Amino acid sequence: MPSGKEIRTKIKSVENTRKITKAMEMVAASKMRKAQDRMRAARPYGEKIRRVAAHLSHALTEYKHPFLVNREVRNIGLIIVTSDKGLCGGLNSNILRLALGKMKGFEAAGQTFQATCIGNKGLGFMQRAGAKVVSQATALGDTPRLEKLIGPVKVQLDAYMNGEIDALYIGYTRFINTMKQEPVFEQLLPLSGEAMGKREASWDYVYEPDAKAVIDELLLRYVEALIYQAVAENMASEQSARMVAMKSASDNAKNVIGELKLVYNKTRQAAITKELSEIVGGAAAV
Repeated sequence: MPSGKEIRTKIKSVENTRKITKAMEMVAASKMRKAQDRMRAARPYGEKIRRVAAHLSHALTEYKHPFLVNREVRNIGLIIVTSDKGLCGGLNSNILRLALGKMKGFEAAGQTFQATCIGNKGLGFMQRAGAKVVSQATALGDTPRLEKLIGPVKVQLDAYMNGEIDALYIGYTRFINTMKQEPVFEQLLPLSGEAMGKREASWDYVYEPDAKAVIDELLLRYVEALIYQAVAENMASEQSARMVAMKSASDNAKNVIGELKLVYNKTRQAAITKELSEIVGGAAAV
């Protein structure tokens, strides 16, 4: 049985750990509210531009943007969104496990892939997995910045335009509520009619100045909006998962402290009983 001094040292150590996890829980709770507000503010724009792109994919026009054309899929581009920091429960491991399963499926089908990593955890995972990483974005902070995302994502968009990849997917963690976050894997390109929903009616648009200029700009903004929304969703999920994980750690530390104090009291009582027995035994011998 450990001595009383060793137990006191363990109690002190666990109490210090609990102070840290409690502080991290409070910080994550503060950041979580801001991240959720930012994510919810971006959702209406993302849904609206998705609806416009869906209508456009069914429109009858002579000009067909490469983003709207289906190809035989041989090479695939992946955009993996994770956090830069850990201590957020199974948030990163869930999305990376899903991405790994998709990558194995691509390899089994004889398809090659290249990855863009948004977040340090995803970058480290892809490097360990031996995947081809063509671009990356790390150290994004607590607020998603579109200017930091455009460069790495443009590498994949240019590869699609040049025919180097035939499909583009994005994996991220969608925010459901504070206690639940869902890893999702969605196809960004091509924007096929089936993927964008069924055709409700046949229509066409009048473009100014011309169809090419309008469609090129719109579809680029569409992809950028989806990626920004994915990063915002992932950041809200990260802070929620970290708050829950730190609260769980604080509660566990409290339970450990209680158990250690109980062991310490038993050890101290046993020592006192032993000393009393020795005193009584010595007095009786005298």
